[in-house]
Amino acid sequence: MDVSQYLEIFIDETNGHLQILSDCIMTLEKEPENMDTINEIFRAAHSLKGMAGTMGFKRMQRLTHDMENVFQEVRSGNMSVTSGLVDVLFQCLDAIEAYLDNVKESSDEGTDDNEAIIKELNDILAAGTGNAPAEEKKPAAPEEKKAAGDDKYPKKYLEMEFPEKAKEDLQEAEKKGMNIYGISVFIQEECLLKAARAFLVFKAVEDYGNIIVYNPSSQDIEDEKFDFDFSFYLVSNEDLGKIMEVAQAVSEIEKIIGEKLTYSELTTAAEKREVAQAKEEEAKAAEKAAAKSAAPAAAPAPAQAGQQATAAKKTTPGKPVTNRTVRVDIEKLDALMNQVSELIIAKNSLVSIGATSDNGTGGANAQAFHEQIEYLERITTGLHESVMKVRMVPIESVVQKFPRMIRDLSKKLDKKMELQMTGEDTELDRTVVDQIGDPLQHLLRNSADHGLENAETRRKRGKPEMGTIHLNAFQEGNNVIIEVSDDGNGIDTENVKNKAIERGLITPEQAAALSQKEIIDFLFMPSFSMAKKISDISGRGVGLDVVKSNIEALGGDVEVKSVLGEGSKFIVRLPLTLAIIQALMVEVRGEKYAISLGSIETIEEIAPDEIKFVQAKEVIHIRGMVIPLVRLDQLLDCEPDDKERDSLTVIIVRKGDKFAGLIVDELDGQQEIVIKSLGKYINNSTKIISGATVLGDGEVALILDVNTLF
Repeated sequence: MDVSQYLEIFIDETNGHLQILSDCIMTLEKEPENMDTINEIFRAAHSLKGMAGTMGFKRMQRLTHDMENVFQEVRSGNMSVTSGLVDVLFQCLDAIEAYLDNVKESSDEGTDDNEAIIKELNDILAAGTGNAPAEEKKPAAPEEKKAAGDDKYPKKYLEMEFPEKAKEDLQEAEKKGMNIYGISVFIQEECLLKAARAFLVFKAVEDYGNIIVYNPSSQDIEDEKFDFDFSFYLVSNEDLGKIMEVAQAVSEIEKIIGEKLTYSELTTAAEKREVAQAKEEEAKAAEKAAAKSAAPAAAPAPAQAGQQATAAKKTTPGKPVTNRTVRVDIEKLDALMNQVSELIIAKNSLVSIGATSDNGTGGANAQAFHEQIEYLERITTGLHESVMKVRMVPIESVVQKFPRMIRDLSKKLDKKMELQMTGEDTELDRTVVDQIGDPLQHLLRNSADHGLENAETRRKRGKPEMGTIHLNAFQEGNNVIIEVSDDGNGIDTENVKNKAIERGLITPEQAAALSQKEIIDFLFMPSFSMAKKISDISGRGVGLDVVKSNIEALGGDVEVKSVLGEGSKFIVRLPLTLAIIQALMVEVRGEKYAISLGSIETIEEIAPDEIKFVQAKEVIHIRGMVIPLVRLDQLLDCEPDDKERDSLTVIIVRKGDKFAGLIVDELDGQQEIVIKSLGKYINNSTKIISGATVLGDGEVALILDVNTLF
């Protein structure tokens, strides 16, 4: 049987078990006596070992087996959890993750035996239990167990039917002096890969003999068309004990029963079974005859009928509860999204045609045409929403690895710190989630290294020795906000300013006129670092510039707030999706542009004389706020407008707590648009143009990213 078909399942399941182990070991370090956590770790390690064995990854199986041995002793109360044990267990997880990375790349686990880690595990095991380094525990020989079956584990091999060819093979083997063994194997009911377990049992026992007959058939077993048990007959010169031992070594096998039989015992058992079946058939025939000869009985009384119906309901088995989720390849979702995008473009085209003509018809026909367009619009909108919900995943899949990272940084930097996370269930488009991990990791490492002070400094400042880093995610309109904050030192803008002067980025005179935001922006420049020494954590000037570029590539932005001595907060704003958005269509000098509705606060009509000047820049005063104005015609390098206008249309856009007013020529209404990347076709230094869309009439409109204005 080819187990490569299970590779995708193995990778997904292993990722899940690794995360469970990481979370539980983190909990165990704080609560070493928590038996629920210990049991959960043991189960996850056991499952990992079983899956690795099934796939033939012996090195991973050996490492997880030794982990399981350690937790067996912890679970039994023979040894306690120490900080050293936790460190080694995390090394084990890193090694397993390295195996998994190799599997993803080459379908093979690699050649690293991780002997040093295994030796550490066994040394800890020996020191904790007072014994020599533990060796693999072997299952008890069958002679020590009850060979006979019981009510829960019956001798199902005695119920098997024998084809003529199998009978001949069994007779021939017995004549040659070989042993005939009947064996029944019972698999644990929580096992996911029954066929793979059966395959491993067959592979193990066939090293000691030949399997003559299976029940169910080998094809049914391969197709998993069987319950949680199977039986077979093996002819062998080896002792039954050895055969049972190697079969029992396969993981997720609950019980194996077997015995040595002679050919005559098999034929006797078959004869007894035939006699029993004949008697059962005779009894059924007698019952039918008695029912026919008896006088027709009256219909059961209502009460009796009700009781019978109730009994029938009780005995009728219910439908099995099945898993209601399914894994879908992201490429398939992308293909589905592309089809939805094309459908929306087609819908926009029909809407455009309907708005400019009656399609050559009048009256009722025109009305029917418009009704069909409205119906299509509802269908496409509903389909779009459904596809987007399928693509949305919680950011938990990204952030759940961060507590372990902060724990490791705490030891490496010799600082006491903890990570608090809220809003992990906030959902984002899968494409965004896949790419947000690295920027968030940079921000957290930045808070740990640059933000938090050491314990002595925190004591002097009257702060708790334990520093806190907080990661918070929440949805705000069509955006998701992720905040990374700490209660550390904050950003010393004077030091940043001096560093910028030292590097020749600005002059002292220019530095004096800079705002706090402009000074902090230096931190996002390539190769700009405030670290006093280079380490594997920081100091190379690669970090915040990567954060900014990666987030902007996703259509988002990052903002910083900091108070010296109190801490810093990095605010990452990301779009919910990168595919289809609701936008306001505007015109500037006859060209159409799209602005995401998520960025728009209000739309205002103002008179030209309402425009004021502050520091030589145009602003307007609306409802107590002074809002800077941006003339899109100038920003987009359009021809100047010679017409004098009685009023100006201003779109108030917002980014966080900042506002700006965009002056446009015309408003063309709201529309659902499909975002298309421009790639490298446009050299746009201001980055104001983030993409393009195809309108219903075939015209191309550019999409404006107003976040770049702030």
